[in-house]
Amino acid sequence: MSNIFPKVANKVPGWIMLGISLKVLAIVAAIYYYMTPSYTRAGYQPVQPVPFDHSLHVGQVGLDCRYCHSFVDRSEHSNVPSTNTCMNCHEVIQKDSPKLAPVWESHRSGEPIEWVKIHKTPDYVYFNHSVHVNRGISCVHCHGNVDEMEVVWHDKSLSMAFCLECHRNPEQFIRPVEDVYDLKWEPTQEWLETGAAEFVHNYKVLPPESCSGCHR
Repeated sequence: MSNIFPKVANKVPGWIMLGISLKVLAIVAAIYYYMTPSYTRAGYQPVQPVPFDHSLHVGQVGLDCRYCHSFVDRSEHSNVPSTNTCMNCHEVIQKDSPKLAPVWESHRSGEPIEWVKIHKTPDYVYFNHSVHVNRGISCVHCHGNVDEMEVVWHDKSLSMAFCLECHRNPEQFIRPVEDVYDLKWEPTQEWLETGAAEFVHNYKVLPPESCSGCHR
């Protein structure tokens, strides 16, 4: 009795399995490539309850980062400013501006301003702000030039690769401690040639590269 199907039909199951495998591989590759902080976080720019212009307050007025983020050099976390911090200036300056209505309401009610968090690490990542800024890593390196941002956005990927690049070569990113909050600082040739390496050695800057350093 002759075969109902031609011999080529024997290859069909293999082709089907190959097609399924390629599709699964493509899906995994797409997730691996696109579901990274570079795509899921970088560029995030939420609207805040109060339109705080960093380019004005930091870039023009010259406020130090620590005036509003007062715990950044003493704590694991960088705090957002309290209403009282805003009122220190705006009880006098621009006090009738409609943009400050949420600040005055918070001041009267005692309820905190609900700032929208822009930069955040996953729960499985340990990051200590004070360790970094007290060892010469500037705000600019992780947050970008916030002194030029009218509305702050998530500028860097803050991915594991981003962190490891700095941990493996700290002398390429570090700066003098006294210049950490100078967002316009540029390294001199002397710093690039010898200063950074001496700083890393003298301050015993040994950033961890093992998993346990950041995943605790």
